[in-house]
Amino acid sequence: MSRQYPEILRRVTRLGFGGAAIGNLFTEVDDADAAAAVNAAWDSGIRFFDTAPHYGLGLSERRLGEVLRTRPRDEYVLSTKVGRILEPVAEPEPGARDDEGFEVPRTYRRRWDFSGDGVRRSIEESLTRLGLDRIDVALLHDPDHHGEQALAEAYPALEKLRDEGVLGAIGVGMNQSVLPTRFVRETDIDVVLLAGRYTLLDHSGLAELLPAAEERGVAVVLGGAFNSGLLADPRSAATYDYAPAPQELVRRALEIEQVCLEHGVPLRAAALHFGWGHPAVISTLIGIRDVAQADDCAALAGVAIPSELWEGLRSRGLIPPEVPVPTE
Repeated sequence: MSRQYPEILRRVTRLGFGGAAIGNLFTEVDDADAAAAVNAAWDSGIRFFDTAPHYGLGLSERRLGEVLRTRPRDEYVLSTKVGRILEPVAEPEPGARDDEGFEVPRTYRRRWDFSGDGVRRSIEESLTRLGLDRIDVALLHDPDHHGEQALAEAYPALEKLRDEGVLGAIGVGMNQSVLPTRFVRETDIDVVLLAGRYTLLDHSGLAELLPAAEERGVAVVLGGAFNSGLLADPRSAATYDYAPAPQELVRRALEIEQVCLEHGVPLRAAALHFGWGHPAVISTLIGIRDVAQADDCAALAGVAIPSELWEGLRSRGLIPPEVPVPTE
C-alpha cells in the first residue's frame, strides 16, 4: 500500500537545480558565474537544489550554500548525499587536478564509507561546507559496489536521523535501477534519484523501479534527462553515459528529434518534459552552470508539448506503448 510523501518532498519544484556543474564538472566555472547561475535558477522559480560532497570535492556544496544562505530557509528544499568522505591530501602535488571529471585541485581524496559513523560524519561535514542549519534530503550516493553495507549500515543511520527530525527525507541516488528497486522494496526510503535510466532513450526504470516506487509511495527524482548530451544534440560525436554514444542510440535520438521537429518542439524540451508523465516522478534535475543555462532550462520547461508528439513517438516505436506521458 502506498504512503504519503513526507511534507518536505511535497514542496519540491518540478524542475530542480543539479549542482554538479557548479562543482566544475568537466569545465571550470568561476565563483561569480556559479553564484549567478544559482540566483538565476531561483529567479526562474526553482526551489529544489541538489548537491553532493563528490561534486568538485566539496566545491558545489560550498558555492550552493553561499547563495542559499541569503534566501529564506523555509522557501527551498536542499538535498545532498552520503557515501564518500573527503579527506585532505597530506602533501598535495602542485597543479594536480581531480581525476574524476571535476576541474578542481586535488587537495582532497574521496573514501567510500557507507558505515553508520560515515553517514553521520558526512552529514556533519556537509553542513559545515554548506554553512546551513539543516539538510532536507539525504541520499545514499552510488552504492553500486557497497549495496549490502548501504542496506545494513548506512540506511539505518539515515533512518535514525530522519526519525530524530535531523533530516526531512532519505533515499538513494544512482544511475542504475536494480539496486534502488531493492531499497524501495526492502526499506522505508522516501525518494529515489534515478539518473539516466528513465528518459526518451532509456526506459529501463519502467521495468521494476518506477512501478515499485508508485506502489510503495516512494517519490522519484530524475537526473540525466539528456543522457549526457545525446538528447541535447544527437550528432554522431555525441556522448551517452559520459562516453561516445553507440551509433544505434544516435540513430534513435535522431528519429526522436525528427518527430519533435514535425511538431515544432525542441528535442531538449521533449526530453525534459518526458519524465513528468509518470505519477511517481516529482522533479527533474538539470545541471546548470551559468545564467544562460538557467534561462534556457526555464524556457524549455515552459514549452507546450502537444499530445500528438507523444503519439507520434509511440506509433514509430520510439517509446513503448505503456509509457505514461505528460498530459499538459
